[in-house]
Amino acid sequence: MMTGFRLNLSPLKEPLGFVKLVEWLTAIFAFGSCGGFSGSNILSFFCGDGRNETLSANYHYPFRLSQVLLIEGNTTICNHSVSTTHMVGDSASSAQFFVGIAVICFLYSMLALLVYLGYMHVYKDSEFGPIFDFVITAILVFLWLVCSSAWAKGLQNVKDATNTEGLSATVALCKGSNITCEVTEFANMRTLNISVVFGYLNMFVWAGNAWFVYKETHWHSKKITSQSGHGRQQVPAPI
Repeated sequence: MMTGFRLNLSPLKEPLGFVKLVEWLTAIFAFGSCGGFSGSNILSFFCGDGRNETLSANYHYPFRLSQVLLIEGNTTICNHSVSTTHMVGDSASSAQFFVGIAVICFLYSMLALLVYLGYMHVYKDSEFGPIFDFVITAILVFLWLVCSSAWAKGLQNVKDATNTEGLSATVALCKGSNITCEVTEFANMRTLNISVVFGYLNMFVWAGNAWFVYKETHWHSKKITSQSGHGRQQVPAPI
């Protein structure tokens, strides 16, 4: 059996290779839209004497908010001394889990495309290759569901921690005084919302691809052979 590299682009014209290319692209959009985020919300203080002061709440991936310094010690706001204050919350685990799965799928898609385009003759002649491909694909479908759901919840936690209610509860100056606190400018989280959409989209794409990979396994071929053999059984001649 020939095992050398043979470049053949025809698999890209078939669902098996074309969907794998789509998976590669959607994985890029998933980790790119989440991992590269950096934003800032503007918290405005409306002082009792009519003056207004502002504070920037800067945050970024991986959204370990509890380590983000919001106010330095001995800062004066509205004639009040404010102690060192950090933001509240930590969505790093869900964000890094999501990006990690996306990167793994990106790398696996590239590896699978290399096999499809250069070693398809080996892939089709092997029982192990298609089965391994199917098992990995099925596992990744489940992981996309888990990481997308976890990141959707983590993103909501980030939004809650950086909105008016969340930051007002974090800054002691905003509680029990004649100072009103309000977030007047919000960071654009469109890319983060898109990342969640791409997470679930990846789950559906990989689930669809699982069927085409399954058709390459000997499990499917044995099923077809069994059905064909059963259909060719001779019908007894009438007496």
